[in-house]
Amino acid sequence: MRALVTDDSRAMRRIITGMLTEVGMTTAEAGNGREALDLLEARGVGGPDGFDLICIDWNMPILDGLELVGQIRRRREWRNLTMMMITSESEHSQVVRALAAGAHEYLIKPFTAEQLREKVELLGLVEPGQRA
Repeated sequence: MRALVTDDSRAMRRIITGMLTEVGMTTAEAGNGREALDLLEARGVGGPDGFDLICIDWNMPILDGLELVGQIRRRREWRNLTMMMITSESEHSQVVRALAAGAHEYLIKPFTAEQLREKVELLGLVEPGQRA
């Protein structure tokens, strides 16, 4: 399985990438929503090289996470992409907005490797207890 980690913080991208690698996922990184769209255009969704999961921060320059979720949902060829918001936005109304826009899961920063693994398992992207 392949994941695209989208966050404007290089440190946060590295943390999430490390956690996803631990459960056997291959990762790529984008520093903002525009970079994520470019990578999705280049690699696609599913298949041998495409992404199966995108982790999205809400607050990013150029194209924020909520806008990115909306743009992904509007593209028919990307509708099978699983989207998880990973953000410090913790207000209930923001969680509802993200899920209504098309995100499949929502994880609030700070979080543990175990919490991220549980979300990825819940989404059916790795087997329970799977390790690299």
